[in-house]
Amino acid sequence: MAHQTPGLQEQHAKLAPLSSRYINVESLPWQPTRFPGIEIKVLMEDPDTGLQTVLTRMAPGTVLTDHMHVNIEQSWILEGSLVDHEGEATAGNFVWRPPGSRHVAHAPNGALVLGFFLKPNTFY
Repeated sequence: MAHQTPGLQEQHAKLAPLSSRYINVESLPWQPTRFPGIEIKVLMEDPDTGLQTVLTRMAPGTVLTDHMHVNIEQSWILEGSLVDHEGEATAGNFVWRPPGSRHVAHAPNGALVLGFFLKPNTFY
């Protein structure tokens, strides 16, 4: 099975193919990204297709540079807010973006975002 949680492949290999994969999110380490002030925890991914579920933590004032969503992107804002040229998604709310959409995202007060990606973003 190509679906995995990075760092837990060995643990999950012991499970039956159709068993649920329970993830203790708190125990997963935050991974730095190439963007200052932005860290992620990959909860599930399929390296073959690019499918990912990602918890993203953005420090106050961080900016996610110009990027395009290759396929649908869905974001549930757990804390803080995410802002772009079209609006603001605040804690407890949800935003999704169609394939081909392009923007720069800001977290003026920081943000914790649960994101669902069918394909990785393209950054410019």
